Amino acid sequence: GKNLVDIILTNNGFDVHNLGIKVGIGEILEAFEEKKADAIGMSGLLVKSTLVMRDNLEHLHRLGMSDVPVVLGGAALTRSYVEDDLRRIYPGPLFYGKDAFAGLDVMEQIERRRHEADDNPSFGRESTRRLPPRSEEAGGEGATVPARSPEVAVDNEVFVPPFLGSRVVKGIALDEVVGYVNKTALYRNQWQFRPDAGEDDVAFKQRLRPVFREQLAAARQQDLLVPQVVYGYFPVNSAGDELIVWADDDRTQERMRFEFPRQQQSPYLCIADFYRPIGEADYAAFHIVTMGDRVSARTAQLFAGDSYQDYLFLHGLAVEMTEALAEYWHRRIRIEWGFADEDGPSLARLFRQHYRGGRYSWGYPACPDLEDNAKVGELLEASRIGITVGPETGYQYQPEQTTSALIAHHPQAKYFIARGS
Repeated sequence: GKNLVDIILTNNGFDVHNLGIKVGIGEILEAFEEKKADAIGMSGLLVKSTLVMRDNLEHLHRLGMSDVPVVLGGAALTRSYVEDDLRRIYPGPLFYGKDAFAGLDVMEQIERRRHEADDNPSFGRESTRRLPPRSEEAGGEGATVPARSPEVAVDNEVFVPPFLGSRVVKGIALDEVVGYVNKTALYRNQWQFRPDAGEDDVAFKQRLRPVFREQLAAARQQDLLVPQVVYGYFPVNSAGDELIVWADDDRTQERMRFEFPRQQQSPYLCIADFYRPIGEADYAAFHIVTMGDRVSARTAQLFAGDSYQDYLFLHGLAVEMTEALAEYWHRRIRIEWGFADEDGPSLARLFRQHYRGGRYSWGYPACPDLEDNAKVGELLEASRIGITVGPETGYQYQPEQTTSALIAHHPQAKYFIARGS
């Protein structure tokens, strides 16, 4: 994501000084002064990185640098945290960058203001949120939050998995995965194409089909995409906001726990609610899927060599092929687990969660703590397919094009936001 911001801003005429990862405030300020920069950008993937951002803003304020525009982004952040919490401690221009193009929009505003000598004192200090503030009755501060959502059924059928433990799958044919690629996400979000005037979605995708085929053929010829999976089923139970994973089906020895945030207003959902409490039998599936290290190495070479267009094409393809593999393997799990007959009739419907249960990946609002990636890696013994994860990787999987998920069979398990946006 940070590299994408670099590319987009650079291609639009901005000078970007990309300092890398795990950069301290001293190094940031030294570069800011040396380069005579117009703004500081910070991105965070881990929940704890939001606390570092807070400390950095407080440091800037203490130094009397509150007039410096600051742009914040990354998976760990929400707009409400930036505009409701961080603006209380940083009186200067502070912006939330939902994505790379939002960052471009902010920098263009900053540039216009600098050239036009705009003295608007509210610039970067007013909220852009569309939601009204939470009231106490709606579940705000002071409201009682239940230990379990009262709207989640507790009498759903429990599907017994075909085995317990984990398995490795290699030798997956690319053609099996390609059929699950979300072309809309690839063309629009990754490659940033837009329909021509008067072009409908069908014509838009037909126009870009040759580009997709060309990029896929090139990656196939260079053997850059190597799909592999490690997955398994485990006995679990919920305990409030936590999911307990047991060592075996006797449920006497705890293996590990995952803690998830709970909505602070009705319906008070938490991922743990989709599993039965202690004393009842229930199961969860986990998987980690990867496209391997070859494509990660190649995209790094392209980025370092300033081959930005080739980088965006290959990187975007690898991202969506990884997502396609996750979608494909989730389908395989539903087949094994015995409820794939509830799937929607088309791939488009599967992309809209027209299937029983849900798939949750760490880093999203319902399960934001990326440090849990290390637990999943340990549970599934991800090193068997060459995956590493831990504090040394910032709790991101290596190779880069790797993702994990927790899969629930509860019929009400769908995407939801557990924290403000």
